[in-house]
Amino acid sequence: MSSADDDYSFVFKVVLIGESGVGKSNLLSRFTRNEFNHDTRTTIGVEFSTRTVQVNGVSVKTQIWDTAGLERYRAITSAYYRGAVGAMLVYDISKHQTYEQVECWWKELLDNADNNLVVMLVGNKSDLSELRTVPTHEAMSFAEKHQMLFMETSALDSTNVEPAFQAVVTEIFHRRTAGQLSQGTRPSVTLTTGSPSTQVSTTGTADRKPCCQNI
Repeated sequence: MSSADDDYSFVFKVVLIGESGVGKSNLLSRFTRNEFNHDTRTTIGVEFSTRTVQVNGVSVKTQIWDTAGLERYRAITSAYYRGAVGAMLVYDISKHQTYEQVECWWKELLDNADNNLVVMLVGNKSDLSELRTVPTHEAMSFAEKHQMLFMETSALDSTNVEPAFQAVVTEIFHRRTAGQLSQGTRPSVTLTTGSPSTQVSTTGTADRKPCCQNI
């Protein structure tokens, strides 16, 4: 890790969720290493990478977590969400069934994550526009209804990958610093290892009822 990466004022944990095969791993590698793997295999367990970005002149280290899209890894769900302050809920614009599971993933977030989580709905694989099955306006309406950020991306050609992550990190930064300053607390977010911005509303945590096919 370079000395620049060692010099940061905040650490934010952001999780990538959504159906298997929507391109979560390639979004992660494109943002953190500017790489794309055409032969990406299903993630085994949990992987994460880091990247330090600038928000209002402040260095923010972002840990982006990607987990397996297989049912047998569901036991790690609560640990995966623990400490997360942001989430990117990803679907494939060319596969409507991955979009149909978005609401289920949203409910999973409400049941397991921080009640002030910043969430972005991400329509990935925008390079497959000729195969699109999810209209942009439909997904945008869903995001607005649930007070999420929204963006369409392509990990393949890098379209909107940088702006998407930057928007999530920036919104987290604004919410966290505003909240801490109003409470007179130290402006930092600690983390254990183990389109327009809006506030994300949540309901009280209910008994978790798994519905998503993957995680």
